[in-house]
Amino acid sequence: MAQNIARDSAKPHSVEGEAAQRAAYWPFAVVRAVPLAALACVIAFTSNHAPAFGLLVFGGFGIVTAVLLGLLSWFRLGQSGARPFFLAQAAVTLVFGVLALVFRAGGVPFVFFVFTAFAIITGFLELASGIRARRRFVAARDWMTIGGFTVIVAIAFLLVPPGYTQSFKDPDGVTRVLDSSVIVVGILGLYAGICAVFLVIGGLSAKWGTQTQNAASVNQASAEQDSASQAGPVQDSASQEHAA
Repeated sequence: MAQNIARDSAKPHSVEGEAAQRAAYWPFAVVRAVPLAALACVIAFTSNHAPAFGLLVFGGFGIVTAVLLGLLSWFRLGQSGARPFFLAQAAVTLVFGVLALVFRAGGVPFVFFVFTAFAIITGFLELASGIRARRRFVAARDWMTIGGFTVIVAIAFLLVPPGYTQSFKDPDGVTRVLDSSVIVVGILGLYAGICAVFLVIGGLSAKWGTQTQNAASVNQASAEQDSASQAGPVQDSASQEHAA
């Protein structure tokens, strides 16, 4: 059975090949969205966006994501041509996740280094995955989109001045401070939320597409069988008339 699935996955332009690719991809996308959604929620519902907090939550996200990405890539993307890039992305994510946890007292400069380097490297790896799988795998466009967006987020990190700080009063009259750490941690949360939603939509679309194509295949097979059964009596009648 595994050989049949692999053979079908290698035929992206056939109905069976595309259905096999969608069936392989949708769990990959949906499971991958879970740590991203968790990261976005933790950041969104926490008012403390200090450097130590940002590194702590990113470190946890990085380790969980690396494990999931490595396992999913190994078992679900064998026929995509992009598995080496995702395995490399898992390794990079693990390294930066561990660094964030070990040096979470590194302050604002280390936050900028970890977030920016992570986004640049993984963004280009994801872009490479999409380009490598183009015209071969159904998720190539999704990967190029996420990769491009990640690179844009890396540029956004670079545009934030590390020493930026601004005091303001909220509607309750309390003086608060908006600094570079608050901005970059907020950007990270926004990025995680957008990617999570995008991956869930892409994964569920692939799942529903698989079900639709399977139903279409069944209907097509039934129609062909009906046509063949109807053509049988006609051919028998023609043969009898010819014999007479």
